[in-house]
Amino acid sequence: MWVRSLSLVDFRSYQKVELDLSPQEVILCGPNGRGKTNLVEAIGYVAGLESHRVSSDAALIRKDCEQAVIRLIAEIAGRETTIELQINSGRANRVQVNGSALPRTRDVLGIFRCVTFAPEDLRLVKGEPSDRRRFLDGVMAQVAPRYAGIRSDFEKALKQRNALLRSSAGMSAEDFSASVQVWDDRYVPLAADLTWGRLNAVRRLAEPVTSAYRAISPVSDRCTINYISAVPNLVTAQSLEEIQDLIANFLVERRTEDMRRGATSVGPHRDDLDLQLNGMPARTHASHGESWSFALSLRLAAFETLTEISGEPPVLILDDVFAELDEMRRSRLLAAVAEADQVFITAAVAADIPDGVVGERWQVDADETSHIERTSA
Repeated sequence: MWVRSLSLVDFRSYQKVELDLSPQEVILCGPNGRGKTNLVEAIGYVAGLESHRVSSDAALIRKDCEQAVIRLIAEIAGRETTIELQINSGRANRVQVNGSALPRTRDVLGIFRCVTFAPEDLRLVKGEPSDRRRFLDGVMAQVAPRYAGIRSDFEKALKQRNALLRSSAGMSAEDFSASVQVWDDRYVPLAADLTWGRLNAVRRLAEPVTSAYRAISPVSDRCTINYISAVPNLVTAQSLEEIQDLIANFLVERRTEDMRRGATSVGPHRDDLDLQLNGMPARTHASHGESWSFALSLRLAAFETLTEISGEPPVLILDDVFAELDEMRRSRLLAAVAEADQVFITAAVAADIPDGVVGERWQVDADETSHIERTSA
């Protein structure tokens, strides 16, 4: 799988830009703030319908414009596929695949796959639980696109249940129990389905994460990942039905407390991915270099898992990664990603690019003229 061409209109800093690419390393080099990351961000957006930098699509549209367009042509399973995404201000986005409009934007998920590692990924180790949940959900959406819909429906059900909890003051216990049960009947299956998917994702990623850390770290530290939930016995559940029962029963136990707080305390929105380094929490005990290695390991595990499931490696993006790695980790990372058909590498200066990287190079110095020049191939 590789990107043959990328065209952007009014995306981030670009009024218009078109790149014709090759199935190899693609090096985007240029000063900070001149558009390198904008290019790879667009590629990643096509795969996951989200940016690795911001949570809102509004930031992706060029200033004073109403719409941004990403047009990507990729070789997927030996066939050329064209994906065009319209990111619209104030209305629903649209997507076409090979000229045909899809009913929903999220229907594009799973067609083109990509794994991005960027400086922001340090949040996977040092950041909030929401960062780690977002990582799991992103992997799941590329493996099984239906989970994007499940997460969206779950968030709506959670919002509605919380609204009822906040308005419950003055209701009798009997009336409240009857009302909240209606929302629980909607909430529990969605919560259980999302949790079951995350549990299976963690089980699938666990060994590749450990192996990837050993491959890129110069020391013999051991990293592990585990799913954490406040619901008793949930992480050892062996079926979707068992998870539904566990969540439903715990919701009843927590009902009075939820009513008092006006918020739902039980469900996947409260769960976390526990990262351990040599038996200690990585968030508090990992050094800067160890945190980078752990974050890389999570992304490399996602890369391996997507490769195994789809039968071909996804596109890999290394956004300003090598500047933060020592020489040993640089060489080990290059060896770990050798299987990729196409790797995008961004760097502020040529010295940050390891000597072993051979591919086409582009000098990016984009302002309103969107100047990008291929310097070698």
